[in-house]
Amino acid sequence: MRLGLKPRSRLSPLLQKCCLRLSANESYQKAEIEIEALTGVKVGHTTQQKLVLEQDFQLPEAKQAVSEVSVDGGKVRLRGQPKAGCHWRDYKTVRLQGIYYGAFFDDNQSLVDYVNSQRLVNPLVCLGDGHDGVWNLVKEFGKSENFERWEILDWYHLKENLYKVGGSLKRLKAAEALLWQGQVDNTQALFLHCRGKQAKNFIANLVKTSLSYCQLCLLPG
Repeated sequence: MRLGLKPRSRLSPLLQKCCLRLSANESYQKAEIEIEALTGVKVGHTTQQKLVLEQDFQLPEAKQAVSEVSVDGGKVRLRGQPKAGCHWRDYKTVRLQGIYYGAFFDDNQSLVDYVNSQRLVNPLVCLGDGHDGVWNLVKEFGKSENFERWEILDWYHLKENLYKVGGSLKRLKAAEALLWQGQVDNTQALFLHCRGKQAKNFIANLVKTSLSYCQLCLLPG
């Protein structure tokens, strides 16, 4: 009781917390190795997994109306059976009002439902990296007849996609200056005669994404 142990448990609350933190950043097998190295206590990888599955992680509820949402995605590598190799699965993350965070593994609908369960401001500012998988989710936010979304490509990814085009550095610098001013049509004109795949992809992203407010989105990533 003095150690705060639960019935039939040999792991203290602090040790369980350490296991959960490591499991969030490492595989269960690596978490087992790191816990033993740091504490001298061996907690098997199956126990690490059991601890995670026993948790009831509640998504945060915004305490104010939500006027800004940002969405991003990535992949996580899962190991299969021995000699079967690994495979990659998608996850998505969402941030509300720059404060509240949620992550969803292979479950896009739950992310959409979570956002729509909040009090959303109309219009809703939606920030993304330009990937179709992100904008397809954003289109489901606040779906109603008169609901409006401002879909904005953040400045970091905008510049990243621009410089992937390559070619003349002078042209790239000119395009960057135009984009900073929100001059999308003039930016497109700079690349009209470019036939490379990267240039075509970049122009396609400009067409799909509103950049009217990109100067407001100086985010690190």
